[in-house]
Order: sequence, then structure tokens, then C-alpha cells
Amino acid sequence: MSSTSSATAPSRRALPGSPGAWWGLLGVTAFSFTVVLTKVAVGGLSPLFIGSGRAVVAAALAATALRLTRQPRPQTRRQWARLGVVAAGVVLGFPLLTSYALTTTPASHGAVVIAVLPAATALAVVVRTRERPGAAFWCSAVAGATAAVVFAALGGDGPPRLHVADLLLLAAVVAAAVGYAEGGLLTRELGAWQTVSWALVLAAPVVVVLTAVAAVRHPPQATAEEWAAFGYLSVISMYLGFFAWYRGLAIGPMARVSQVQLAQPVLTLGWAALFLGEPLTWPTLAGGAVVILCAATAVRSRSPGRTAR
Repeated sequence: MSSTSSATAPSRRALPGSPGAWWGLLGVTAFSFTVVLTKVAVGGLSPLFIGSGRAVVAAALAATALRLTRQPRPQTRRQWARLGVVAAGVVLGFPLLTSYALTTTPASHGAVVIAVLPAATALAVVVRTRERPGAAFWCSAVAGATAAVVFAALGGDGPPRLHVADLLLLAAVVAAAVGYAEGGLLTRELGAWQTVSWALVLAAPVVVVLTAVAAVRHPPQATAEEWAAFGYLSVISMYLGFFAWYRGLAIGPMARVSQVQLAQPVLTLGWAALFLGEPLTWPTLAGGAVVILCAATAVRSRSPGRTAR
């Protein structure tokens, strides 16, 4: 890795085969295992240990990578502040909130709520930048979010029902959306792997303390399978997956690339059926095809708006 290996210039147009969309899809594929493996890990590890401990492992990897490649530190207070936003959203907020939520709700139900993340990310991008997707994009995004929720509900625990954990999951969606938008923008200045690495290092003191507290209160008593799930969450979900995801967002346009996330509930419910034995039906498969179509339409949409650098 070099200081510029992940730095990218934003694209002005979303092409059907744009590198941004493909990088985004790679990141989404990595993230699609997160809910399922978090559900596995909470069988023997406390939610606080999972949510913070995975960040400790990732922060150690990040610090090593930054040191070995002699990366320059972010130069301005504004960059550090923005890294703080990324850390609060994707290093602390999303992992902790989803870990607690999945102690009381199935992985498939978690996918129902998290299915609105692409639309939330697009809104965060519009608020944060000068990107102004056109009506075709928003129609596809809304249709995709609706289809994703219906799809996940059909493939999960029946019609959507209000759970206490839903508030935690919705808060996780907001945290992730803000962290994704800010991280995508910061990647254009620092590089993709550098951005997530510095965010992890910045959050390290907090997550180390939280992990120590969690280990003392509830000593880990996990099986090999549960530790393996925790390892994936630490190395892939918390670190390497962001290399591809932030690179894709930086290539952009960010709002449209964010809609690649519509594939995530499709993949997540597939993994839930495969690894957890949760139900998967033919209507679910048909719904998945609709979700993918909406995602493709949103990514391919044109817009007269400008893309912020």
C-alpha cells in the first residue's frame, strides 16, 4: 500500500459499468455477512465486547498498516474532526447498536430495518454535498428501499412488527449513513484505507476501555465458531470491507453508488438461510430480483446536479 493507492478522483457521471459501483458492490458483499455473523457471535460474547472488541482488533491492524507504510498524519483540525464523525458512525455507533439489537431479534428482522440504509445514505450525501440526483434516481431509491423492506420481511420472520430493538437498528442506520457519507468525501483527500485506518486509531482509546469493561463484566465464553465470527467482524466488516466501500463512494457519484447497498439485504437473507437456517422462499427470491433491478436503475440514473469534491 502507498499513500495514494486508495485515493481516487470523483467521477462526474454514473456509467453502467462504473468502477465506483463495482468497488461498492465488493464492499457490500463483505458487509452482507455482518448481521448474520453478529447473530452468531452474540451466542457466547456480550454485545459490548463484540461492538467494541472488533474495533480494537481493527485498530491494531490499522495502526500497523499506517506505521509500516509511513502514512502522513491528517494535516488539519477539520480533517481530524471529520474523522471523528466517521469513527462515531461506523466504528462506534453501527457496531455497538446492531450488536445490542441482535441479542433480541433475528438476523432476518435486522435486515428488514437495515434495508433502508441505502436511502438514508443517499439523503446524508445530499445534505453533506452538492450532489443533486434527479427524479429518476429518487424514484428508484424509494422503490428500492420499499422493495428491500418487503423482500426482507417475506424472507424473515413474517410481516414487519415493531420490536424494541428496531429503535437501536434505526439509530445504527443513521450512524452508518452519516459515517459513510463523510468517509466517502474524506477518502478523496486521504485515501480509502487511510481514512478508515485513521478513524479506527482515533477511536482506539474509547474502544479499548469499553472492551476491557465488557471482558470484566461478562468474561468471553465463546465457541470456536463464535470466535471465528468475531474474527470476520473484526478484520473484514470493521476494516478491509471499508477499503472497497469508501473507494467506491469516492469514485462516485456517491448518492448513486450508495444504492448498491440495496443488494445487502438480499445477500444477508441468503447467508441467514444458509448459516442460521432461517426461512427462504420463492417469493423472497422474486423480491430479491426486484431489489437488484431497483439498485441497477438507481446506479445508472443520470443527473444534472454537480458532484462535490
